[in-house]
Amino acid sequence: MNIYIRTQGARIVREGRHLLVKKGDDTYHTLFVEKLRQVLLMGNIELTPAARNLLLRHGVDTVFCTRDGRYLGRFATPEPRNVMLRRRQFQLLDDPAFALDFCRQVVSGKLMNMVTVLQRIRRTRQRNEPKTAAKEIRNLYDRIAKTDTVESLRGYEGRGSAIYFGAFRWGLLHDHGFQRRVRRPPTDPVNAVLSLLYTFLFNRVYAAIRQVNLDPYPAFLHVPDYGRHALVMDLMEEFRVIVVDTLCLSLFNLKILQADDFRHEEAATAAEPQMNDAPPDIAADRYGHMTGPNSSHQFDLPPQRMNDAVEPACDPENTEGKPAVKLTEAAFRRVVENFERKMATEFHYQPEDRTVSYADALVAQAGMYRKLVEGSLRVYQPLLLK
Repeated sequence: MNIYIRTQGARIVREGRHLLVKKGDDTYHTLFVEKLRQVLLMGNIELTPAARNLLLRHGVDTVFCTRDGRYLGRFATPEPRNVMLRRRQFQLLDDPAFALDFCRQVVSGKLMNMVTVLQRIRRTRQRNEPKTAAKEIRNLYDRIAKTDTVESLRGYEGRGSAIYFGAFRWGLLHDHGFQRRVRRPPTDPVNAVLSLLYTFLFNRVYAAIRQVNLDPYPAFLHVPDYGRHALVMDLMEEFRVIVVDTLCLSLFNLKILQADDFRHEEAATAAEPQMNDAPPDIAADRYGHMTGPNSSHQFDLPPQRMNDAVEPACDPENTEGKPAVKLTEAAFRRVVENFERKMATEFHYQPEDRTVSYADALVAQAGMYRKLVEGSLRVYQPLLLK
């Protein structure tokens, strides 16, 4: 179970074997710690020493974010005991052939997923722009197959992402001001939702990597650096389109999010609309449903170290002076709820010929990478949107 706590001024206290989320004399939630996999604390949330110790004792991944979802850090749980596995991870950093093969699979999988989404948009919206963008991305396939450097793969990924987001807006039924990917700060509702969902995905991939006892730091597509969870960023790439981008389209096209769900940073928070008792089914939306198995500034990731971010704020156009667009409290809750609903959606996972949820698939893909590191698997198979 993954829990998001956003009640500002709340305290998490221990009561016996359970945790209570309290504010003043009121108790908002009772948390059964043995059922928890991850707890995200957003904003001004107090954690008592006894509650902290209980979370650490049970190995619950405890993540700290700002009120608007910006990643800050997490509790350090005990390191994996498999020293030889971690040693092998670091040894492979000096194996260019391993790095090239793995990165080629990751980039190919991500671009294929982008093409699939663009093709769906083309069929549904009857526009030529997505078709043209999909063709341009497909033209990169041969170059990816023939390249002999990871640096070139990063460039092709960056080029593919720029083309993809240039056509992404045609997947939206209404104009929400989205023209391109803008990260810090997001200056339109679509970018605000994408950034928030990528942060959620980052945390879930991190937890999956730790679950299979891998070290989250050494990787290849994202250059290892001080404090950078490079492996988390590598393994989340194939899930960006499958989980986040399709969900973002669904949230707007199904009118789960509307114009009055957003505010500019310098403006007073708009009145929060009431939530529907029965929200639309994300799993059934044609953009989010999966019926089958399967240059660094282009990556969008949460900050990884003090006073720095993984990617420089160098969008194609200068956004300095433009106000940040943020979600209202009610809209934020709806995004969280639908993200968890998306993660619980099941599909046929071809590598293991079984039905799994997206949450399970994160762990399965991390486990596949571990087999690659150990040498029991020769080729990493990215998850593909069908």
